[in-house]
Amino acid sequence: MFTLLAAGCAKETPPPPAAVSETPAYAPLSEREARGLVAQLSVKAQNLGSWTALRPGIEANLRYIRTRSRDAVCVRRPGLVLTWGQLYDSVSELASMLDQLDHAPNLLAERFSWFKLEPGTLLTGYYEPWLKASLTQDKDYKYPLYGVPGDLKVADLGQFHPRWAGQKLIYRVDGDRIEPYYDRSAIDGLGALEGGGDEIAWAADPVDVFFLQIQGSGRLDLPDGTYKHILYGGKNGRQYVSIGRVLIDKGFVPKEEMSMQRIRKFLNENPDVARDILFRNPSYVFFRLADEGPFGSINAILTPRVSVAVDRSMIPLGSVVALQTALMDYETGGSEPFFSLVLAQDTGGAIQGTRMDLFCGTGEEAEHLAGHLQEGAVVYMPLSKRVLATLPGDSQ
Repeated sequence: MFTLLAAGCAKETPPPPAAVSETPAYAPLSEREARGLVAQLSVKAQNLGSWTALRPGIEANLRYIRTRSRDAVCVRRPGLVLTWGQLYDSVSELASMLDQLDHAPNLLAERFSWFKLEPGTLLTGYYEPWLKASLTQDKDYKYPLYGVPGDLKVADLGQFHPRWAGQKLIYRVDGDRIEPYYDRSAIDGLGALEGGGDEIAWAADPVDVFFLQIQGSGRLDLPDGTYKHILYGGKNGRQYVSIGRVLIDKGFVPKEEMSMQRIRKFLNENPDVARDILFRNPSYVFFRLADEGPFGSINAILTPRVSVAVDRSMIPLGSVVALQTALMDYETGGSEPFFSLVLAQDTGGAIQGTRMDLFCGTGEEAEHLAGHLQEGAVVYMPLSKRVLATLPGDSQ
């Protein structure tokens, strides 16, 4: 997925930019500015032939928004307050226009007002890795991939006191005590889960297992030529420690060379220290097998270069936003402009504030893009003018 410099939930990503004093806000653009932006929009950088290709993803967003209370607020930021009902009506209107956008993209400026999310953001990427694996253990496939262990317990701390609302405790029971759940060194080094029956597959390469945990989901390339999706199931609740940061601090890899590919290269070339380096990260991810995937936080299959992970307090899940940035060209090694509509369908523990994560797809090109993607970006939210007419005067 990404360069490995910070903590995540289902995925681990680089840290956000240095903190700034500016409070994130939505700034309305003039219709002239909106027209100028709309003229630059294109789906070509998303490898799509038509705006109508966004329809399945937008319909998934609408299904998610329908699960929320229409009157509840989904955005409360300087410059914009929006309810789930208003977001639904705006996204629905956009969906109804898709058939017209190929020949009349200006409709996005005529019928929608545009809000710029300020300040700008850091864009990173993630992808769906493939790894050689088997559903049975043998001499070639001996590194276990675990489902959520039966003895892993989760407590909702908000039930104990309001100040802990939204927080969870992950633990195990040892006699009459509760203990933190086993860390990476206990699981992979001491075999804490061996014999428990929680193995769901076995991999050929322990480094592949680690990177699968970083991405949160992937595909198992099975010996018979078939494959299985392997999806995020849960975590052990331990704090994430950046392997990239460890390698930099120890002088193994220069900061300017840091990327996912560079980390993998170091671990493969230095097996004598790789195990201890990996154990510096106590966080551990558990999985489940599936026939479809990968899925985002709204329980919809992610679409390459269309699905993004967001901070839901900044950009509500289910939103359609415009992302303006540059992406690495796999063939030339240069960059190409990217300005298109993307769908807020996922989240991640390191995705905070205006920070955004682009799902890059699967395969070598996607891995290369995600591993190097750390670009400045600008995010815009187009909202139906008809819907905005229903907002309180101080919300615009």
